Amino acid sequence: MGKTLLIAGTDTDVGKTVLTISLVAYWQTYRFCQSLGLMKLMQTGVGDDELYRQLFGNESSLDIVTPLFFDHPLAPPLAAAKTGKEVELNIVWQALTDLQQKQDFVLVEALGGLGSPVTQELIVANICADWRLPTILVVPVKLGAIAQAVANVALARSLKVELKGIILSCSQPISHQDLADLAPTELIQSLTQVPVLGTIPFISNLANKEKLAQIASHLDLELII
Repeated sequence: MGKTLLIAGTDTDVGKTVLTISLVAYWQTYRFCQSLGLMKLMQTGVGDDELYRQLFGNESSLDIVTPLFFDHPLAPPLAAAKTGKEVELNIVWQALTDLQQKQDFVLVEALGGLGSPVTQELIVANICADWRLPTILVVPVKLGAIAQAVANVALARSLKVELKGIILSCSQPISHQDLADLAPTELIQSLTQVPVLGTIPFISNLANKEKLAQIASHLDLELII
């Protein structure tokens, strides 16, 4: 069964997708495994699945799977209720296990933050823990980053999520000094006891796969893959 890594965040729009596609671009360039599965846990509205297929749809040794789609860009239980449906986690689990059996490595991008609802009873962190998925936490570089990292690590730890590390993410260009002030690596590591594995810089063109692969190559990938 292939190794699996889940990409989670502290919230929505914090850089999970940039990290995910950077790791896939790195795989395309350096082939850290023979075959790769790429999965969006589930999608509400239009977004990541379309981007995955635009960037990587022609790669024959890459399986792209999004097992559940909901039209409304809301939390899954709310989006499902809009159309009189429920979130069928058994479908998601089956899709994941199928990928794990076929591929050497499986990347799973979560939705929202670790505390975001997946069903009426479960949040993303429950899925990470219950399905025993090693997890990377993406923390946006902004005022409050330290508190977000501490709170989300505490949530993960309370539910026994296996956190492999934290990756900082810049949603806009930022100076080295501002990065050090807003998201000081040593302080975050000291407060959370979780290693910071690197920083994703701002990237304006998500179609630049060479740049994406370069971004991933500067991360501490030994603890990721």
